[in-house]
Amino acid sequence: MSIRTSLWTLRGSGSRRMNTFLALSSMPTTRLTLPSSASRRSFGSTPRSWWLSIWKPRRRGWELTTLNSETKVEAKLFTRRLIVATGQTSEAFIPHFDGQETFGGPIFHGKDWPLYADTVKKDYTITVFGASKFAWDAVYQYALAGAKVNWVIRSSGHGPCWMSSSWVTPLKRWIEQLANTRALTWFSPCVWGENDGYVGTRNFLQGTAVGRTITGGFWSVLGQDVITANKYDADPKTAKLKPWTNAMMTGPSFSIFNYKSDFFEAIKTDQVTIHVGEIDHLSPGAVHLADGTKLECDGLLSHTGWKHVPLLKFLPEGIEKELGIPHLPLQNDDGVDLASDEQLLQKADEEILKTFPILKDVPSWNPNYVPLHEQKGIKTDEVDAPSKPQTPYMLYHFLVPPAERFLKTRDIAFTGCVSNFSNPITSYLSGLWISAYFNGKLANNPGAAVGDKEALAKIKYETILYNRFGKWRYPTDWGSSKVPAFIFDAVPYLDMLLNDLGLQTHRKGGWWSEMWSPYGPRDYKTVNEEWKKLHQTKE
Repeated sequence: MSIRTSLWTLRGSGSRRMNTFLALSSMPTTRLTLPSSASRRSFGSTPRSWWLSIWKPRRRGWELTTLNSETKVEAKLFTRRLIVATGQTSEAFIPHFDGQETFGGPIFHGKDWPLYADTVKKDYTITVFGASKFAWDAVYQYALAGAKVNWVIRSSGHGPCWMSSSWVTPLKRWIEQLANTRALTWFSPCVWGENDGYVGTRNFLQGTAVGRTITGGFWSVLGQDVITANKYDADPKTAKLKPWTNAMMTGPSFSIFNYKSDFFEAIKTDQVTIHVGEIDHLSPGAVHLADGTKLECDGLLSHTGWKHVPLLKFLPEGIEKELGIPHLPLQNDDGVDLASDEQLLQKADEEILKTFPILKDVPSWNPNYVPLHEQKGIKTDEVDAPSKPQTPYMLYHFLVPPAERFLKTRDIAFTGCVSNFSNPITSYLSGLWISAYFNGKLANNPGAAVGDKEALAKIKYETILYNRFGKWRYPTDWGSSKVPAFIFDAVPYLDMLLNDLGLQTHRKGGWWSEMWSPYGPRDYKTVNEEWKKLHQTKE
């Protein structure tokens, strides 16, 4: 059984949000439809069920308790195998602002923007709180509609996201193609990079002083090209939108301008004001900033992120630590929770910084950073708020629990817990990987470690190493509590999945193309057939 979402629609939260206001941040040739047998009928579920809890009985399989959202009747289901695919944007996080009860106007998250489409109009004043790509989209659409926009960017936050034209660097490549060009992935410090087979090249670029100079030059060119092209410093208003993070340390929040007209021209008008500060409180018809500025407005669009934990209650209590999914840190761990194993975490940190010295010297994106839930004027009692100190995911190859009991039963997997510029390909290969794992047919089978202490220790440490990597490599997009998120490390990750499956990783047919021809969906469209042929031969 596959649980695709806890919401009323099997298509997930994205389908509810899609409307004429938004555009996909990807280029057409990166969205080729890949083979899939998934359908609502094949999953055998309806869009009217809410998942209440999932119980792990002693035997193999899982017991699920559901609630029909229409009849309010509970039902229990049993499944031999379970795939959790609830997504990364299923449930919005909306904090409580001091004084919001008196505000009078709508306060809504970007997820619910279609429900407030009537606010996108002339003679309406909106305050947009946030600096992600969605916030840029919202500001643009409100400005085009003739609304007055107060754009508030937290001075103690991550700052504006990176925005670029589709074509970047002097090579003038699509950003998605650039990130999936194998030769360019070598410039990215990557703890699973050895899966691509170019170990010597990577060791030179990351492990030597000369190589690191070349690597630093690459990232400098990439970042400066975007900064120069956007002409941030040409206007005091656009200067406030210059990204605060280092280009090398930025993950999938790196976005493209996909608007019908010039974004910067739209915001240079008197309709848009940009404030870098903190929301202190709300009052009737106004948002007050910490510096005393009063922003009179009719509504507040607060795009403050998403909850990063599966929207399901796993039982019995405490099983989350064995599953490798986020939970509150444990003070008295019994040795089962990898996320709380300080000795192995320290070992992983030392290995990461020794292998990639360039990660030691990256300056802080904001020395005054304060987690949103700690900001004055904002409250949250939710333990799953995105900025609360949850443990990170600890899934083997970002897909399955590394605990021996689950490697033995092979009856649960998590998919969609990775974000990159190659999400469709990642999902496609992950599906085949999970199927092979369930059936014990992976060439690199973690289930084979059951009963072998040394092999289990290796799997557990590799899991910690890969998941800890995000803290150093992508501190804002991945960090220590979000799902794995990366850009230039996607191709070697796909290589890793293919290696696990026993399939060909170098798929271009020649050394020059292998290095310089960007990888895309077309390069993986025959994977299912290759898998079938491989196992027909073995059988």
